[in-house]
This record gives sequence, C-alpha cells and structure tokens, in this order.
Amino acid sequence: MSLRFTESPNARSKSITTADGIDTFGILNQHSTGNAAYQVGISEDVGTRRYMEDAHSFVVDYAGVRGQGFFAIFDGHAGKHAAEWCGAHFHEYLLDALRTSSSATIPGLVDKRISRLSEESDGKIHSGCTVVTAFLRIEDADGRQSFLPTPPLSPPSPTESGSRSGSESPTEPTEDSKEMCKKAKSKSPASASRFARALKSLSGSSPTLTSSPTALPAIRSPTPPASTETHTLPINPPQSSRRVLYTANAGDARGVLCRAGRAVRLTYDHKGSDKQEAKRITDAGGFVMSGRVNGVLAVTRSLGDSSMKEYVVGSPYTTETELGSDDEFVILACDGLWDITGDQGAIDLVRHISDAQAAAETLVKHALERQTNDNVTVLVVRFKALGSSEFV
Repeated sequence: MSLRFTESPNARSKSITTADGIDTFGILNQHSTGNAAYQVGISEDVGTRRYMEDAHSFVVDYAGVRGQGFFAIFDGHAGKHAAEWCGAHFHEYLLDALRTSSSATIPGLVDKRISRLSEESDGKIHSGCTVVTAFLRIEDADGRQSFLPTPPLSPPSPTESGSRSGSESPTEPTEDSKEMCKKAKSKSPASASRFARALKSLSGSSPTLTSSPTALPAIRSPTPPASTETHTLPINPPQSSRRVLYTANAGDARGVLCRAGRAVRLTYDHKGSDKQEAKRITDAGGFVMSGRVNGVLAVTRSLGDSSMKEYVVGSPYTTETELGSDDEFVILACDGLWDITGDQGAIDLVRHISDAQAAAETLVKHALERQTNDNVTVLVVRFKALGSSEFV
C-alpha cells in the first residue's frame, strides 16, 4: 500500500458520496438511498484551531451483510497523518481481522503501520490519534450468522467463550447511567467473542487497565489487507435476526447511545486526570503532570504516538449492546463536542431531529457557538426498526 498524503496540513477523509441505488458494495463513506436499517449523518469543523486533524469513516452494509455498518471518528494530534491514515484504512484491517483466524491484532497491525510511517518519513511523521468506533452487526440469537452461505469466522475455541463487555466503568457516571449501562451491556455469545476481541485490539495492547504494550501477540505479517470494496450483493439476514452494537474507544473520543431519551455512555475517557490511568503510567515508569502524560499528552491511550507507546497504550474500552425498540440513535464525536456538553445534553439537543445529518450539524454548531477550542467532528447514526422504514 503506497503512502500518499497531500501537502496540506489538514486531514482529508474520503469524500462522502451517495449510491445510485440501495447497494454501496462496501465503498467507504458512501450513503445508500434505500438503507432500511439506519441513517448516517456526519459534520465537521476546524473550530478555532489552525488545522483540521480529525478524520472519519463509515461503511454501509459492512462485511457484505445488509443492515450492518461500520462507523468511526479519529481525532488526530501532533499532525494529521495518523488520523488520516486510519480514516482511510482502519475499516479494512478490522474486516480482515474478523474474517481470519490469525492471532495478529488490529492495533498491532495499525500501530506497526503508523510506526512505519514515522520511519519512512525520516521522523517527519510522529502523530497519533484518539478513536471511537462502532460496528453494527446482524446476528442470530446465539451470536452466530447462520444465514451466511459460508461463515467468515472459524468456530471459537472454549477459551474464547464467555467474555464480558464493559470491563471498565464510564467516567463519572450518574446512578441512572450506571443502571442503564448494566442493561445495555450483555454477555458475549461464544461465537461473537471474536468480535469483542477484535475491537479490544485497537492498538494491540491487552484490554485491561493494567495492561502493558509488551503483552502484544506476535504480528505475523505487516501486509495490508485488501480493499473492502466488492461487486457482490450483500446477504439479506432473516427478520428474526438481532442487532448488536460493538463499540470501542481509546482516548477521549466518545460514543453515547440514546435509549428511550436517556443517555447511555458506551465508552471511557482515557485522560491523565483519571486516577487509574495515572497509576498505570507511573507504574510503567512515566509520570503525569498537570493532567498530561510526561507533561506532554492529555490522553493516556491512542493509536500512533510511537515515541510514547510505553505509556500511551492503545488498549481500548469495549462494549457490546443488543439494540431494542427503545434505542433511537448513537452519537460518536471527538472531544471538541464533549468538552462543551455532557452526554444527556447532547441527546436532548438532537432527539427531536429525525434527520441524522441535521442532527450532526446541530451538534457541531452547538459546540462552535459555545466556543470550543478544538476541531469538532460528529457522526450520528439513527436506527430504524427491523423490517420498517420508520425511525425508532
């Protein structure tokens, strides 16, 4: 894969287009005019910053299944390159990891590739990015996809079964939020555990708070995966299928679900001000000063940042949530929004807006009007009831 970046210091995401019909054939950032499962809206603004270092991506009918979707936001720092590269290629690495039985992890591959960017640029590229990503998967009641003619995943071993999502607690949750999160998070079915493990491997670190980057599985090959674009029509799952939203984040990019009008945080803010994160860093030999790792970086987890990888790991917080009739939409956004408004405030601001694009634009405008001092990127996914053209 050739490494091509424009001379502009601004991150560039692939242009958003709309398919002529219902099928997008896996093309990145392409809307479907007949998407009966959800609606996607994306809005971004440079804000008061000199350059735009955010990137975004989404794929309709992801992995060749009608109604599935991939959504992500990458918030760059120290340059655009990590965020821009992830925006263009992260979905490919995730799909490759989901379809193979290799022990190589997504972040292991992604981090290694970003490190190579730095090496090949003679030190000119040394950026990193926080990330929030969501994978909407259509599956059977037991977590499998028996409707596929050839299941893309090998059966899990006994050691892969029974994993739990939500192993860490959201930052400063309210009592209501705690209760809602308990209801949102469920045990992973045996065959779905691979998805949780794939998402947990955003940077190659193990998923616990006390993990160390030295716990990385061996990366068998740095060869990049093939494009996710295909000319094959997606498979239509049965109406009895369930929808599960797998989410993961590293850093302070955040995902919030609207469930019957109440905000349910699906992510965890990894910041230097977090006591558990600060302890992990000091235990590794680093320090936190004024809320910054080694006095430099405000986030404690990210992709890239190869010069600080001993302390700034990429092990993400993950959740899996079975969606029901009460689940209306999900907001993915960088800290340019969350520094301005809380979870419930964001939900209340756009719940009455049925159009996902208008909702995303409203949230960005809200952040700008309240003087956010960062780039702002917001992605809204508004769900439709299965088998219905109406939004939840």
